[in-house]
Amino acid sequence: MHARIIAITDTFDAMTSSRSYRKALSFRTTLSELERNKGIQFDPDITDIFIDILQESPFYFTRIREPEYHL
Repeated sequence: MHARIIAITDTFDAMTSSRSYRKALSFRTTLSELERNKGIQFDPDITDIFIDILQESPFYFTRIREPEYHL
């Protein structure tokens, strides 16, 4: 269970952080990617809980207004 939680949180951090080879993805794009990989790469129950927690936090409302970045 711990590894499944770490997997989604680490992926979220990696996708929302700028790297030397790409800009950070927008919050909306990141959530879409998590949803798209739910049940494939990520535990579906943990993914739903993770997204619910993010959407209920003040962090969500400040990050959702970011401009969209595309690869």
